[in-house]
Amino acid sequence: MNRKEWQAIERARDLLGLGEAATLAEIKRAYHRQSKLHHPDTAGHGADSERMVRITAAYELLMRYCSEYRFPLSRPENDEEYDLYDPEEWWQARFGQDPLWSGRKPRKR
Repeated sequence: MNRKEWQAIERARDLLGLGEAATLAEIKRAYHRQSKLHHPDTAGHGADSERMVRITAAYELLMRYCSEYRFPLSRPENDEEYDLYDPEEWWQARFGQDPLWSGRKPRKR
């Protein structure tokens, strides 16, 4: 993921008022909360249709991002290094020694 994509994720996260780590349920709740405040049908005269468009775009971006199982919602410190990771390598680097996730049977004691 490049720098522009991370910046878009961060803007979407900020617009919906989410922290750096959010579940799908939290993203959906934040979207519903914001849409109740800004949707022209529910907010009445104080509705801002442009803001509602941005909120919907932010929600769709985050849901698309999360559908690819990429977490957390913040850019790594060294994002150039992150671009080089293959998802399989990333998984093995973090969970490869864990018998539950690596497919290896645990040693009997």
